[in-house]
Amino acid sequence: MIGRLSGRIEYRAEDHILLDVHGVGYLIYCSERTLMALPRNCEPVSLYTELVVREDLLQLFGFLSLVEKEWHRLLMSVQGIGARASMAILGALGPEGVGRAIALGDWNSVKATKGIGPKTAQRVVNELKDKAPSIMAMTSALTQPSSEMQDIIEVVDVPNAKARTKEPAAQHSQADAMSALANLGYPPSEAAAAVAQAMEEDACADTASLIHTALKLLAPKG
Repeated sequence: MIGRLSGRIEYRAEDHILLDVHGVGYLIYCSERTLMALPRNCEPVSLYTELVVREDLLQLFGFLSLVEKEWHRLLMSVQGIGARASMAILGALGPEGVGRAIALGDWNSVKATKGIGPKTAQRVVNELKDKAPSIMAMTSALTQPSSEMQDIIEVVDVPNAKARTKEPAAQHSQADAMSALANLGYPPSEAAAAVAQAMEEDACADTASLIHTALKLLAPKG
């Protein structure tokens, strides 16, 4: 199994790149969001990869983080979601957006992805809602891209690249907030939904603010 590749981009197409790794070229399919964050041709890059095996086809898919790769694996476990559909969802929402949509039961956000119908979107949310908390609570060490990739994203002039470099800090706050709520005895699914809703209200909130808002959302009504 090929889990990670580092090399130089030989060329890029609409949905994939050719990565030169010591003279061997690997064709790697990426989401639109990932392609936007990659450096220019002939520059170094490092990607986590997933090998999808079919009877008549072998395909490598590339990701900026292990969390994105894990969501890809989980999305493909849902009936009706193949590798391309999974990449489309990740390209539209990003791994953090996928987690929030599933935690909140927001299948409309999933449905907004091109090629994903309402029944499939509802199936994604229903089948993965119990798995979302564990992925959302992954530590910042696991959610951050590799150090090499982080440096590349910071210096490459691509749309939204600077905004994406701030995502790991938000993910760290999210993980800490969910851990704190779990320690207070809240079920993982409820904690995940509350933190996701808190982040919808303020995506830049620190851990303390997320916990405060989540606790208010979890408080008994009436």
